[in-house]
Amino acid sequence: MGLRRLALSLAAISLAIVTAASAAPTGQEVTYSAEGTPLKGYIAHPKAEGKRPGVLIVHEWWGNNDYPRKRADMLAELGYVAMALDMFGNGTVVSTPAEAGKLAGEVAKNWDVAEKRFRAAMTLLAGQPDVDSRRMAAIGYCFGGGVVLNMARRGLDLAGVVSFHGSLGTPTPAQPGGVKAKLLVLNGAADPFIKPEQIEAFNKEMQAAKVEYRFINYEGAVHAFTNPDSTENGRKFNLPLAYQAEADRSSWDEMKRFFSATLK
Repeated sequence: MGLRRLALSLAAISLAIVTAASAAPTGQEVTYSAEGTPLKGYIAHPKAEGKRPGVLIVHEWWGNNDYPRKRADMLAELGYVAMALDMFGNGTVVSTPAEAGKLAGEVAKNWDVAEKRFRAAMTLLAGQPDVDSRRMAAIGYCFGGGVVLNMARRGLDLAGVVSFHGSLGTPTPAQPGGVKAKLLVLNGAADPFIKPEQIEAFNKEMQAAKVEYRFINYEGAVHAFTNPDSTENGRKFNLPLAYQAEADRSSWDEMKRFFSATLK
């Protein structure tokens, strides 16, 4: 009986391993373009059958590196088809604030170009065989958080938008009836880049435009609180960046609840 129990236990373990492997998401590198500029992204597909909601991910100012790809895999594990898109072109990834600031600044100078790049990714994701194009959303981190908020302000057809420690300012404030997406803004209360007056202005803008949104501040969290690499980057470049595990977990849980409601 002991051997039989052992055999059954080993069979159960093997089945669990096979089941876990079959449930793992699959990812693929993709190349697309906008107005002749090559763009390089990454799409993660869940193993779940049938049409699934699609979620776009906009990277930090470092570019479309491994971090947004990791988040795409995490979203696929939740059952979404997720695409880490490229806002800089040619898959450009940088490693210094000077380089990153230059690239982010170029995007901020021409939001029409940014929108075309975002829409190109949105079209590619919506066209995936396992995506329900009627249920699309977007998330963004830091620079990317500002991008997705501005895409919502521009009236793109998104059900929901989530900004993680993203910038709040805009050259084109939301207008009544112009924003289709519901918004979730997840901010570090100790982030020196986001001033209290910016938060106040954002709240007034959203309320005036009658946008359905929620703004959450995480006490003690500074900029880039969701990225484990941010603490080392903060030390290296003497910037107020730091990872905070609790804020990371809590903000991800808020996003999951938000998407469960908006993408159902």
